[in-house]
Amino acid sequence: MNRATPFAFACLMAAAAVATAQSVQPLDWPNVGNDAGGMRYSELAQINCENVAQLKPAWTYRTNELEGRVGKTIECTPLIVDGVMYLTTAYLRVVALDAATGVELWQFDPLKDHPFEHEPTSGGVNRGCAYWSDGRPDGERRILHGTSDGRLFSLDAKTGKLDPQFGAGGVRNLRDELEPNVASLGYGPTSAPAVWKDVVVVGVSCGEGPGIAAPGDVRAFDVRTGKQLWRFRTVPGPGEFGHETWQGDSWRDRGGANAWGGLTVDVERGLIFAGLGSAAFDFYGGDRHGENLFGNCTIALDAATGERRWHFQTLRHDLWDHDLPVYPNLVTVTHDGQKIDAVAQVTKTGYVFLFNRETGEPLFAVEEQSVPASDVPGEQAWPTQPIPVKPPPFAVQSFDETNVTNIGAANRDSVLAKLKKIRSGPAFNPPSLQGTVVIPGFHGGANWSGACFDPTTGMLYVNSNNVPNVITLVEAKGDATPRYGDFNHTGYNQLLDHEGYPGIKPPWGQLTAINLNTGEFAWQVPLGEHPELTARGVSQTGTETFGGSIVTAGGLVFIAGTKDERIRAFDKQTGEVLWEHQLPAGGYATPATYMVDGRQYLVIAAGGAGKLRTKAGDAFVAFALDEPSK
Repeated sequence: MNRATPFAFACLMAAAAVATAQSVQPLDWPNVGNDAGGMRYSELAQINCENVAQLKPAWTYRTNELEGRVGKTIECTPLIVDGVMYLTTAYLRVVALDAATGVELWQFDPLKDHPFEHEPTSGGVNRGCAYWSDGRPDGERRILHGTSDGRLFSLDAKTGKLDPQFGAGGVRNLRDELEPNVASLGYGPTSAPAVWKDVVVVGVSCGEGPGIAAPGDVRAFDVRTGKQLWRFRTVPGPGEFGHETWQGDSWRDRGGANAWGGLTVDVERGLIFAGLGSAAFDFYGGDRHGENLFGNCTIALDAATGERRWHFQTLRHDLWDHDLPVYPNLVTVTHDGQKIDAVAQVTKTGYVFLFNRETGEPLFAVEEQSVPASDVPGEQAWPTQPIPVKPPPFAVQSFDETNVTNIGAANRDSVLAKLKKIRSGPAFNPPSLQGTVVIPGFHGGANWSGACFDPTTGMLYVNSNNVPNVITLVEAKGDATPRYGDFNHTGYNQLLDHEGYPGIKPPWGQLTAINLNTGEFAWQVPLGEHPELTARGVSQTGTETFGGSIVTAGGLVFIAGTKDERIRAFDKQTGEVLWEHQLPAGGYATPATYMVDGRQYLVIAAGGAGKLRTKAGDAFVAFALDEPSK
């Protein structure tokens, strides 16, 4: 039966327009963002907004990692190349599957088969691996797997065996070049490496708290040998560009400023792009006066040499853990009738910065706006912050009595009572000893979930959170050296009502379509629900989300990530939900779509657990149509 909406015909036309080209379309998903530039767009249209309601599970692969140990979240986006799926599990195994059936072909366990003295940092999370080939039909193919204990593995894509020519028998110890005083600290990749020609580039997770930390430098290696080719210092030393933005010797042993959210590549221009995190310590900068380059920067690096081509700092002297949490999307937009290759960076603060890809010049004006000063001893908050004129913010930018939760009188009263004891107000209100509300929150705005982009329309789709936190600084009592200041914090505390729901008026999670050609919203809708609230008449609240979206030529935006453990398909033109399916656990990852033997599939990791604290899972679920039209 046809859907009786005015958009059904448009969806059918979108599918028909590419149907004749189906045989020459890219059928794979070879990078975590599909293309190297991270658009997360697929030209496949067999599944479209006319038939998506018929989408059903085709197969499920279980990692069997829940038996006898703590369940951990799975944030992996699988790669699919020539009918083979490559995925990473919650415990850092790499598994190759037949992408049409889910049958396991091989697996590699770096923790069991190659034990290491260092524990994985950031909870051992991993968002996927990278694929490289020498370009010959029967040539070399490698899976490159970075682990958060500080190693990079090179595996034969056909067998899962280590490449003996890479590093030490297939294993590259990323700690080898670190200074001895930091080499044993938390360090390692949590997001997939990037590949350009025969170069593999990695960003890392490292320390962000008080005290010395391993560096967040972006590093590149020869994909065949593992030899380090270049290293870009994200906290510049003496004589390097940006060093003057660090007072005195505050640059030394400084953590953060890291590309933990991954990297994108302009293959033709030979450029690596990263969004960098905040400089450590996340919430106190009395020991790092200045703008603190290259913290919170979108940066373009020469892929061959690691030299900086351009940078733009989206937030100065970060005091809120407002990392740039994800790689920028490489996009093409139309401005003043001209096609412009651009870079779109979504932020935890709820903004999209759009830059000329060649020069880094903003394509929409960016204004310096005054922000509140700090009254914490020794702190010097930066007096202004750069705010894009367009697009408008996609997340809430202030919190006070006017937008306290409205889901019930008791809920509202419980939050108002908390507000009497802490500071609230606009974004960029600095941390305090009293306690300060941080809005949109430590988890965004946007997070590592990032955004996807439709090159046929210029539309960017981003899921975001409106879940405020409270940051309270406390005097450090002998557990911090003078070098790193006199303050710590009481924890990553969300501002919740007496029932445990966010203290702000919903929606708490949203999906927004933003036209990057015009800088305007096309639509914005709540994302997810709390079934128990819906049952008592409080619907359309959205939920906090972890996991991103993809967009297809079939007229669809697919996304899971919600606390209600569902995956959904939205009409990309209107924001209408066309399909949803209950997963065995929360899908806190970004899906992928691909085609094998004329059948299009959608796959999502359902690992649950993680920061949303739902039940743990161990599944990768693939969906398809029962009778696809070829």
